[in-house]
Amino acid sequence: MSITVREMTLSETELVIDYFFNSTREYLDMMGVDPTRFTPPEEWRKGFKHELPLLPEERRVFLVSWLTDDEFIGFSTCDTIKFGEQANMHLHVTNPDLRQKGIGSECVKRTVDVYFDRLKLKRLFCEPHAFNTAPNRALQKAGFKYLKTYMTVPHRFNYRQAVNRWVIER
Repeated sequence: MSITVREMTLSETELVIDYFFNSTREYLDMMGVDPTRFTPPEEWRKGFKHELPLLPEERRVFLVSWLTDDEFIGFSTCDTIKFGEQANMHLHVTNPDLRQKGIGSECVKRTVDVYFDRLKLKRLFCEPHAFNTAPNRALQKAGFKYLKTYMTVPHRFNYRQAVNRWVIER
């Protein structure tokens, strides 16, 4: 299986929108996501259309696609970007057949390289739901260091929850 990790294209952002809007309530809950906090899909499209052409140092969000044999299998987003310093990443394996198979950790390793290169980062954080085993395991395998577990609202689409804070530095 050949894995490709690269910057997301505008057309691929539709897959991100579909992923969130077509996921079951149970799956979203496992990630700590509250779909009642979603803005309409058209607002997502407008935001992606605005962000993707910007230079990395101007972006509020940076998106990376994960593919195997040219098939989209997942993605990562990076936000809370302080160019040249730090950012927060999120990770999603969209193909249910590939979840909990170890592919996420390989995609995360390669994604880290993209973020550090394009955003000139010194450190990268990730805060998955503390009880969602798969992303926590993937981060550990990808070389992230566990910092702490605490209560927070990690993103505007999340509810208050326990998260594990992970970091990788260069």
